[in-house]
Amino acid sequence: MKHVHAFCDDALGDLDATGVAGRIASGEISATEALESALARIDRVEPELSGLAFDDRDRARARLDHGFHGVFAGVPSAIKNNTDFAGLPTRNGSAATPAAPATSDEAYVGQFVGTGLNVLGATTTPAFGLTATTEFADRAPTRNPWDTDYSSGGSSGGSAALVAAGALPIAHGNDGGGSIRIPAAACGLYGLKPSRGRTAPSKMGASLPIDLISNGVITRSVRDSAIFLADVESRSGSGDLPPIGRVDGPGARRLRVALVNAPITGRLLDGPTQTALDDAVALLESLGHSVETVPLPVDRSFVDDFSDYWAMLAFGIDRFGGRTVGKGFDRSRLDPFTRGLSSRFLRRFYRTPFAIRGLTKATASFRGLCDRFDVVLSPTLAHTTPKIGHLSVTESFEDAFDKLIDYVSFTPANNVSGTPAVSLPWSRTPDGLPVAVHFSADLGMERTLLELSYELEAARPFARIQDA
Repeated sequence: MKHVHAFCDDALGDLDATGVAGRIASGEISATEALESALARIDRVEPELSGLAFDDRDRARARLDHGFHGVFAGVPSAIKNNTDFAGLPTRNGSAATPAAPATSDEAYVGQFVGTGLNVLGATTTPAFGLTATTEFADRAPTRNPWDTDYSSGGSSGGSAALVAAGALPIAHGNDGGGSIRIPAAACGLYGLKPSRGRTAPSKMGASLPIDLISNGVITRSVRDSAIFLADVESRSGSGDLPPIGRVDGPGARRLRVALVNAPITGRLLDGPTQTALDDAVALLESLGHSVETVPLPVDRSFVDDFSDYWAMLAFGIDRFGGRTVGKGFDRSRLDPFTRGLSSRFLRRFYRTPFAIRGLTKATASFRGLCDRFDVVLSPTLAHTTPKIGHLSVTESFEDAFDKLIDYVSFTPANNVSGTPAVSLPWSRTPDGLPVAVHFSADLGMERTLLELSYELEAARPFARIQDA
């Protein structure tokens, strides 16, 4: 096992984003010292992890002259490279995309940097965020800092790798099928996918019949995610959703928990995943929460419906990338997995109206659980983090697709329904890799998830890579 981390006795120490912001605000350190420490850490781990798509340190240094305002004022961070950030090319992890820098920011960028974060670069993502590992056809993969032989997850794999390794305290992620929660699970982090509409939509998601994509952050602590969402809400409002407000600790209410312990594929969970889930149930019950095992609220047809809809996204990129991705798109440079997913759509395009109808029906079924339960507990993933190459984007598409479906069994339902969900680092495999559990709640109920997360974090402090 090869651990890679950059935690040391510098300006960042072992602090989360809230802790770093507090040191800057008190004058104990400066924003310059925080940035230079982060850059030194990135330089230390990046040769092993490959988590940074673009280094933008010169502009990050230039911003120091103007100062920062917000709850994370001066804290170094990074944006995921599938989101337009003016001055950086939005390459979406693909050689097919244009190399010209974005001329403006996406809407979410304003919410992100409005917290005071100083963006020092863009993090890696697999091609168009279409798979659950940050691997590529034409460059080195992004590796897991807990063991560099293993995947960092996807599609926010670069953000997760750099946060887990201590190079950044917090980073941007977005989630269209588990892309915040999966890398958080793989890298031992806290990853909350907000409700649809809680944060500004992505450029791609806003144009879809069902917007699967939610923007958020990947963190090492519950409080960083809670403070981030509260700050965004204070500036942008909560729209039609119930307000979250500032969540500073556990709630007093004991919750009704629905346990979903069987993957939709019908496969069995592997040993470490089952052990983590059983342990989570035992802890919840010891804390006074009630847990009841329930059948899956959706049937096997959900897999086909989601897969057909997902393939439609790849087809749109493949055939209409000049319009959807931008001028200069080169279809000939698409990776094999994107092409394979697009071809799958062509074989099944006639099912698209039925798939959308099925996903709408599944949303009603999934949200129906919330009439009886406050939260739903499941594993984040159906098995532990795979090695690099298990989900290779250059191997047989059918093999990679089948493996992906087996791996990502629990997260997509929340993207379809728009409901919030969170992955918590829970335990480790016998080899020391992180294993996670997953909670979801009804639309707009992030406060419930955050309160429960605080309680569980206190009862079972998250493992730290520097202690492993």
